[in-house]
Formats: sequence, structure tokens, C-alpha cells
Amino acid sequence: MATENKFYVTTPIYYVNDKPHLGHVYTTMVADVVARYHRLVGDQTFFLTGVDEHATKVSDKAAENNLSPKEWADQNAAAFKAVFAKLEMTNNDFVRTSSDMHKQKVTQYVSALLKSGDVYEGEYVGWYDAGQEEYVPEAKAKDYDYKSPVNGKPLVKKSEKNYFFKLSAYSDQLVEFFAKRDEAGKPFVMPQARKNEILNRIKEAMDVPISRTGSNGWGIPVPGDDQQTIYVWIDALFNYLTYMDTDQRRPFWETGPVHFMAKDILWFHAAIWPALLMALSKCDGYQWVFSENVQKNQVVYSHSYWVSATGQKMSKSLGNFLDPAAIDNYVEEFGLDALRYFLATRGPLGTTDSAFSPDLFADVYNSDLANTFGNSCSRVTNMIDKYFDGKCPQATAKVQTTADYSHAAQDAVAQYLKFADALNLSGAADTALSLVRSVDSYIEETAPFKRAKDQAKMPQVATILYNCLESLRIVSVLLWPYIPDKCEEFWGRISLDQYTQSLKESDSGLLAQWTQWGQLQAGTDIQKGAPLFPRYQVK
Repeated sequence: MATENKFYVTTPIYYVNDKPHLGHVYTTMVADVVARYHRLVGDQTFFLTGVDEHATKVSDKAAENNLSPKEWADQNAAAFKAVFAKLEMTNNDFVRTSSDMHKQKVTQYVSALLKSGDVYEGEYVGWYDAGQEEYVPEAKAKDYDYKSPVNGKPLVKKSEKNYFFKLSAYSDQLVEFFAKRDEAGKPFVMPQARKNEILNRIKEAMDVPISRTGSNGWGIPVPGDDQQTIYVWIDALFNYLTYMDTDQRRPFWETGPVHFMAKDILWFHAAIWPALLMALSKCDGYQWVFSENVQKNQVVYSHSYWVSATGQKMSKSLGNFLDPAAIDNYVEEFGLDALRYFLATRGPLGTTDSAFSPDLFADVYNSDLANTFGNSCSRVTNMIDKYFDGKCPQATAKVQTTADYSHAAQDAVAQYLKFADALNLSGAADTALSLVRSVDSYIEETAPFKRAKDQAKMPQVATILYNCLESLRIVSVLLWPYIPDKCEEFWGRISLDQYTQSLKESDSGLLAQWTQWGQLQAGTDIQKGAPLFPRYQVK
């Protein structure tokens, strides 16, 4: 059953200057797996994704296509929604920064910061990364030879009137915040290896511009100054809050959000964002935005990049990314669950980049899905069909074996929960598959196909196959956040359609109940069916 615990997970909001690609799909897929997991264990879960519309590059791209910024944003926001729907993302809402609600809330927040003095008028002279729409400090610009560290294009020298946020006033508080989280064993930035690069930069932090001159009517004006537009990154960061700033949703925020994003935007999320929350929490009526629970539980998870087989980052600007058509091809060839599984388990959640190649995709599909989970399900259900007329056997006889399946399953569940709670998606999935491998070893050790030749040993065969099927049932529950469609198909074959129905009704708090040993009932219909994951032959 559902608990009182709440869980809030976000992706960054994606620029609508073009259609979605693999990078957007990956981050959103990771957040979706995490959201499904938390719902399954009983947490009331809110999953937010969406698009960032007020970037200069969006209005520039619109002009290139003879459209207004709003028309261009509408077109590409619809494309993101369509791709996420096709990939069965379970987000609870979809951000559009052009929405009236978002613009009103951002205006209120910046007004409060202007009133408190943490946002003030000044002049910016320095470097600007047009591709990232990021102001770059002199030291960092020099380190990168005055070129963008992301796309290699020259930085632009800028001098203009801006409004600034007093980031420097919060540097000590940020350092202390990081230290307290480390002492509590709950780091703010994950993976932890990324922490030092941010801390070193925080210690030298200068105040940051939060506005730009002009907007061509596209963007949110600085309150009281129509000549200045709120800088797209400040506008974007506030989305995590604007879409939760209602009486109904605020409790999700106050438990502490988990933010997933790529490593190139870590600075904004790990330094500027918490500092903005610290500043806003000092303003009247906003103490809740940096509550004790937010301070204890908020996480910024910064994953690495997908790279091509040659090691080059995949991106729109480099022209080597997987677009919606290419993603559709993988889904058509291997199935949606295969894509979900590959991204969640072989993706760059750590500090190193991950290669995406057709050969690796096929290898993982065959090794983990076709040869392991899919093959084991077929093997066991086929034997039940052959030896017990498609009825779930009863485990009554003793079978001498090195395996204790009820304990092995519970150990796997406990280990899976530890990995999943730590956002280690590959570790959690591999723990589930380790139980499948144990089933295969158990079959080799006990040889039910040999015992079945002796009628007197059929009770032993019944026990063996019950243990195997019950283990696979538990595995299917653990793998559901990754491969939901195939798990639900498997449940249908073992007469557990009620699992699918229960998830459609609430998908909350069922993991503990469903992973208890002994849920399968003797005599229920078991269908063998076609392979869940047919082995892929390289063409």
C-alpha cells in the first residue's frame, strides 16, 4: 500500500530550438525508471519534465524558419510531448516556460529577490558562451582558450547593463551546505567525484548576471524594467519550483527534489540553484523553499555523455545524435523495453561517458534480455506446459540442492532496494538478473528434464519448477520499472493480470507484497507463449 512518503524527481527542461534526440530521451528515461520504482515501493511520486522556450537560440531558430518564437516553440514542444508519450514516460506534468503560470511565478520570485537586495542592477563585462547561453568567468574562459568547452566555438566578449544575483554572498553557506550533507552520508551532488570541481569554483564565485538586454518580446521581463529580460538559465531553473508552487504540490517539493541532468549544466544546478533557494527562503512567504527536508534530501545527479563509437560526444550541434526517427528504428527492431533497458543500465550515470553503438545494443539485448530473462521464462513455462499440462505445479516434495530459493530471492530483493535507493540503476537491474542466472544454475543442478523421465520423481520436478517460476515472478516485479511491457506480458502468461490492473489503478506500494515468496498458486494456468525477447541475429 502507499505510504505517506513523497518523492519528487525532475529532468532538466530541454531547449525547443530543435526536435528531441537521444540525450533528452536518456535523461527522461532514467527519471522515468526512478519514478516507476518509487511508485512501486509506495512513495507518492511526482515526475516533472518539459521544455525551455525562452532561449535566444530558440528565437534565432524560429526566425531562420520564418516563424514566430511562439510558433516554433509550439511545434517543438509538441514533438517532445509526442516522443515522450510514444516511449511511455510517466511524467505527471510537462513544463512549458511560456505558460502564464510559470511566468507569473518567476516574476514573483525575482521581485522578492530584488526587494531583499540579493538581485541588484549592475554592468557585465566579460565572456559569453552563445551555444550554452552561459556567462563565463575570465579564469574559466582562459582555461578553455576562450572557446566553449562544449562545442569549441569562440566565446563572445560582452559588455552590457544587467541585473546580478549575489552568488558571492552565499559561497561560504554553499560550502558549509556541501560539508553537512557529506557528514550526514547523503551527498548533495552525485556522483560524488563531481563535487570538488564545483566546490573549487564556488569558493571563487562572483556575482552572476540574471538578465540580458532586449528580448524581441520573447522571455520574461525583469520586474519594473521592460528593457531587461530574465536570463534564460534563471528562468529555467525556477521551473522546478514554479510547477510545484501550489497547495497540492508543495508537499512534494518540501521533501527534497532529485534533479537529473547532464554534466555540462552541473554548475547551474549545484551552485546557482541552491544559492537562489537560500536567498529566496529569506524572503517573506518563501521559507518553505529551503526547508529542513530540502536541505537534507535534495540531490543533483549529473550524468556523463553518450558518445559515438569514435568517442565524440553526441549532440545536435555536432550532427551525430540519434534523432526521433533513429530512435524509432531501434524500437521497431528490438522493442521499446529493449531501448529502455539499454539506456537505463548501460547509460552514463557515472563519471565516464558511455558509447552508443548498434553492436553494443545488440550484445546487451541478447545477453541480458533474450538469453537471460526471456530465455529463462520460456524454458520454465515450456517445461510446466510439457510436464504439468500448463498448470502451476505444487511445491511439496523435498529436493536436495545447494540453493535455498526463498532466501535467495529475499536477499536479491534487499540488494535491489539498496541499489535503487542509491540511484544505481545498473546495479539494481543486474541484481534482478543474478536471480535469473541462479534459476538457470538451479535447473542445471537439479535437471528436472531428466527427473521427469521417472514418474516417481514428478513431485520433485513440481517443486523445482515452482521454485523457478516463483523466482522469475519476483524478478519480473523488480524489472518492471525497466521493461514494463514485457513484464506485464509475462504476468498475463502466469495468470497474474491483476498485477497490471493494480498498477494502472495506483502503481503504489506493491513491491513489498509482490516480492514475498509463495505468491503463485498451484493449479493456475501457465502459458508458454512466444519468446518475450527473441534472440537478435545481426543482419
